[in-house]
Amino acid sequence: MAKLRHIAYRAEDPEAMAKFFIDAFEMTVAQRRERGAIDLTDGTINITVLPLGMQGAPNARGIEHVGFSASDNDEAVRKVIGAGGRERSMLPLGGSFYEKKFEGPEGIVVDVGHWAGAAPVGD
Repeated sequence: MAKLRHIAYRAEDPEAMAKFFIDAFEMTVAQRRERGAIDLTDGTINITVLPLGMQGAPNARGIEHVGFSASDNDEAVRKVIGAGGRERSMLPLGGSFYEKKFEGPEGIVVDVGHWAGAAPVGD
């Protein structure tokens, strides 16, 4: 079974948004990426705060997509495709972190992958 491990949020001021999550919920910075993305963690879930206005990215504030990890991510990808998900892209996020993006019904974007600060899913 796949588990929710990642939420990507577009913010006008990523630093202020990250500070809010850190101060309000005691999240910690897992990593800072090029182009201004900030990965936060609570030890289980990763919240990535993304800046508005990145080339090729949506320019609307709010939740952009959600990501899932599984004990077998290849099987999770097969299930997403089998459920009608259309593959969009594969993004390396540095080190062993990655996300494979899909578009589902009504344009929802979901990832299968592994993110900094996200807990692995047990077998």
